[in-house]
Amino acid sequence: MTAAIQERPAVRAGRTPTVVRLLVLATFVVILNETIMINAIPRLMVSFRITEQSAQWVTTAFMLSMAAVIPITGWFLQRVTTRQAYAIAMGVFLAGTALSAAAPSFEVLLLGRIVQAAGTAVMMPLLMTSLMIVVPEHDRGRVMGNVTLAISVAPALGPAVSGLILQVGSWRLLFLAVLPIAALVTLYGLRKVDNISEPQVSSIDWLSVGVAALGFGGLVYGLSLFGDSDGRVGLGVGIVVAGIATITVFVLRQLKLQRTGAPLMDMRILGHRTYTLSLILMSIGFLAMLGSMILLPLYLQNLRGLSPLETGLLVMPGGLAMGLLGPTVGKIFDRFGSRPLVMPGSIATFLALGGLTQVSMTMPYWQVLGLHALLMVSLAVTFTPVFTLGLGGLPAHLYSHGSSMLGTLQQVAAAFGTALVVTVMSARTSHLVAEGVAAVPAQVSGMKLAFAVATALSVVTIVVAAKLPHRVADAGTQDHGSSGTVPPAEGAAVGQPSAKVADGEEGA
Repeated sequence: MTAAIQERPAVRAGRTPTVVRLLVLATFVVILNETIMINAIPRLMVSFRITEQSAQWVTTAFMLSMAAVIPITGWFLQRVTTRQAYAIAMGVFLAGTALSAAAPSFEVLLLGRIVQAAGTAVMMPLLMTSLMIVVPEHDRGRVMGNVTLAISVAPALGPAVSGLILQVGSWRLLFLAVLPIAALVTLYGLRKVDNISEPQVSSIDWLSVGVAALGFGGLVYGLSLFGDSDGRVGLGVGIVVAGIATITVFVLRQLKLQRTGAPLMDMRILGHRTYTLSLILMSIGFLAMLGSMILLPLYLQNLRGLSPLETGLLVMPGGLAMGLLGPTVGKIFDRFGSRPLVMPGSIATFLALGGLTQVSMTMPYWQVLGLHALLMVSLAVTFTPVFTLGLGGLPAHLYSHGSSMLGTLQQVAAAFGTALVVTVMSARTSHLVAEGVAAVPAQVSGMKLAFAVATALSVVTIVVAAKLPHRVADAGTQDHGSSGTVPPAEGAAVGQPSAKVADGEEGA
């Protein structure tokens, strides 16, 4: 957050600090909106007369906006107190929610979602920075399990919550229901949240901000054009190439700023092996989760004829299991390390996605429920230890950069996943329809291929899981070769954590 963090009294083991509990609650509410529109996609297609590719942007635009804003949060959190950051983030989120509820057109709805995302993007690093400051290292796995509830379970529960609400009325109720809850959480938090930082003047490279937004946004937008029925594959390829080129410019810009000033993202974090492996595994995990979450409502509603409520109830057990397991997984990690969790979780993710490649018009609903629940549980036992290991594998002066990149790439991976599966499904469906295959069998085949692509990508998580260390202290031993290259003063330029950060991190 800042280099001027106030010293906080030691927190008793087994007790989650009040500020962290409040920030987890607020983060849960705002991140729930990341996926709350997934079940509403069929409704939006009818209401605004748009295609699947266009409708899925209510989720993709949200995630890409978060990816663009998260890199700025290190600078923003440095200039304001904890209470000010909380008030601004929740205020912006409330404004975006109100705008979305009243949206007269799809374009205005997208604008509202982007404003929502800007507020949400601040909450994630605010929560993580506060946790790293006030929670001792030996208790961090347990508390991180509670954080998993916000960053992983909230998007997993989004479709279930939206299914229940959509059964009552239109998609606008999704925002009208969230508005008063978010307002109450905001007012309660402002009364209870303590300041754990002092604001200070700092600078930001706005060129890097713009280049990052254009690069990542162009990459995902170009991909979304591949399955377009209007035959814009050539345009999509051009935009993807331009996006990759822009991301390359962004990386080169950061390498230059590392020598002459404060980079938006210090690329030397990628020199820490444990952090890089964790980054890869978390990104693919989010890609698989969001990709499957956008395919299942399309399958259950458009092909199997279920209502939004029935769809929500079918996927709710998986989301609830993920939430209930979060704190328990954290405790297991604190006691036994990562090995009993990450490898079995990665293998189970592969098996769950592999099972979903067999979707058909006759697959029993209990089998769909079981595969979805297996996927959510496997991701739950993977995310908490990997998140803790990744950040613990960095020295303290690089923590803010690591948190920023992890949050950004999570959102880009999730957006990439939604665009990828919809593109693969649409392209396969269009190809089969052109060959004379009936619409329903063609779409089922498209979904099978999309799940197969996600399954193939999940193999990477198994390989990466085998290379991760057992504990944070082991991460420090493995990564020792890349620390010490950046003086602590550079880390302070974008907001470094307190000196009280765990020894396991400083040992990197």
